[in-house]
Amino acid sequence: MDRMPELSPRRRVLVLAICCMSLLIVSLDNTVLNVALPAMQQDLHASTSGLQWTIDAYTLVLASLLMLAGSTADRIGRKRVFMAGLVVFTLGSVLCSLAPDLDALIAFRMVQAVGGSMLNPVAMSIITNTFTDPSERARAIGAWGAVVGISMAAGPLVGGLLVESVGWRSIFWINLPVGLAALLLTLRFVPESRAPRARRPDPVGQVLVITLFGSLTYAIIEAPSTPLASLAPLLVLALAALAALLRYEPRRAEPLIDLRFFRSAPFSGATAIAVSAFAALGGFLFLSTLYLQNVRGLTALEAGLWMLPMAVPTFLCAPLSGRLVGTRGPRLSLVIAGLAMTASAVLFAAFEAETSNVTLFLGYVLFGVGFGFVNAPITNTAVSGMPRAQAGVAAAVASTSRQLGQTLGVAVVGAVLASGVGASSYREAFVSAARPGWWILVACGLAVLALGAVTSGRWARATAERTAARLASPEVRDVAVAAERA
Repeated sequence: MDRMPELSPRRRVLVLAICCMSLLIVSLDNTVLNVALPAMQQDLHASTSGLQWTIDAYTLVLASLLMLAGSTADRIGRKRVFMAGLVVFTLGSVLCSLAPDLDALIAFRMVQAVGGSMLNPVAMSIITNTFTDPSERARAIGAWGAVVGISMAAGPLVGGLLVESVGWRSIFWINLPVGLAALLLTLRFVPESRAPRARRPDPVGQVLVITLFGSLTYAIIEAPSTPLASLAPLLVLALAALAALLRYEPRRAEPLIDLRFFRSAPFSGATAIAVSAFAALGGFLFLSTLYLQNVRGLTALEAGLWMLPMAVPTFLCAPLSGRLVGTRGPRLSLVIAGLAMTASAVLFAAFEAETSNVTLFLGYVLFGVGFGFVNAPITNTAVSGMPRAQAGVAAAVASTSRQLGQTLGVAVVGAVLASGVGASSYREAFVSAARPGWWILVACGLAVLALGAVTSGRWARATAERTAARLASPEVRDVAVAAERA
């Protein structure tokens, strides 16, 4: 039952809109939270590392569970898992709004993440199986990417208004009506689908993924305040988990993540680009929010308004990127994204763009253009050419890469900032302390540019075709061989 029943054009658009609602609440949650960080820091007496954990506890759990959610949805039903995710995410949002202290907030953010892990990759799998025509699917993914732009535009403004008028706890309330509406609409209009053959769970692989992501992130965040000798066991644990994962997964008939996916250059490139682009996003938002409010002294709403020069280009460029991918392939979108993101980060790293309104505005616009162009080719490349029976897993790998990138971006850039600021106040030391973090974002932009150019050509497409043939079931391969002979 992998193929959904044939839907009318209007019904397909409705399914896309419902799936986009899940992306909206997840993306809105992240952008709203960034604006609320200074208020949360003051109210909960949080350190820089505490602020990092309010973001990274969520993205870490999300990244760890996305592949499990994707394969589970393919096995037991995408609609069923999607609805469960909406319920858990909405419940987690209620708990976050009631958190009495920082530790409880971090724990409830993890509950949110469990629900979030069942949303985006499953929604993308539903979209992939709803829009089967490649150009139509690319346009649908472009519309999906535009939702990120909407959340970037609305999130800081709505969040700033709520923080100033009601308090930071109210930022979690906006998930409730959207989550409930998406749940009811899914129940009524989204058809059920699943892979034709159930994939068995892989608990060992899942534990290894959680161990790898968790130990690495904890070591990075705590590095500024912890001696290296105390962090060494965590780094060893991360390396051991990675080695065990690489050795164990290929031996399973149905692994959590089929490492053969990475024989496709476009798929591997999309994965690395997702990590780089979202590491840049996580670091960019973290630095910008703290600078605007703690250094410039802006209110949460004023800081939200300053985010608009980044959010509006993201919103406008995402559907344009989707059309470009559908008509000309992913290369042009990825090159534009890499150039714009690199140029933006260079403005901050080399020219202290934040110290002038003109250069700050230009830096935000360039980053918004770059991020707007990067999302559609990532998703489209990750799922294109893969057997549709494994669409959930392939989409989950792309989503995992995004969340892992954002986790690492906040962890690394936040650790660099904390080391540079030290005991000084943000106002005195922020710009110079943030400069190494901006250079890290320059490297991320260059990685998007280089990988986009290398993994989108004729050679790369040939590796994708060979990989798809290897991944196809024996029955599918026999049909393909017979068709070629005929």
